[in-house]
Amino acid sequence: MKLGRFRLGMRTIKTAIAVMLCILLFHFLDRGQPLIAALSAVFSLRQDLTTTLSFGRSRILGNSIGGGTAIFYFLTKQYFHHDFLIELLVLPALVMFIIVLSDGINNNSGIISGIATMLLITLSVPQGESIIFALDRVLDTFIGTLIALMINFVIRPPEIEKEEEIIEDLAVLKQKEADLQAMLHDVQGAISEQEKDKQ
Repeated sequence: MKLGRFRLGMRTIKTAIAVMLCILLFHFLDRGQPLIAALSAVFSLRQDLTTTLSFGRSRILGNSIGGGTAIFYFLTKQYFHHDFLIELLVLPALVMFIIVLSDGINNNSGIISGIATMLLITLSVPQGESIIFALDRVLDTFIGTLIALMINFVIRPPEIEKEEEIIEDLAVLKQKEADLQAMLHDVQGAISEQEKDKQ
């Protein structure tokens, strides 16, 4: 549905449903705040099941890396009696670690989710909480991702919306191709100028 420049598509509706399901599930399970699960669902939900599965796999791997580093941070902070220097120095080091590791295993699309998971967990665990609290937050990320997968399995986008998304994707690709052509032209011009200067 379009209203001028504003569009209410199926993905928008599914994202809202995913957040609602996270809130409902956490309420009925008395699991606490659904913040991390809801954010995971929003990050993971894509226009169709195939894309969501592909991104969901990357997201789950990113969540695992982020969750593992968050638990490492949690244990390190406990060992050093919650010293502020640990937060100041170890968190940025873990951000670099997630980027390098994710790039090394070719999970570049999971970098942001890994960092977001690690930061959400590490910065939301109250001082004095047990490691169970941190593990629960890791589980929350998986719950949100699974809800996104389930929604895209149940609610399929209409064919018209799929066509519109393909047209939008093609327009973006054409713009990127034009930008690359312009950059190539500039580089070729610079090389020609250098060759002229040498002569």
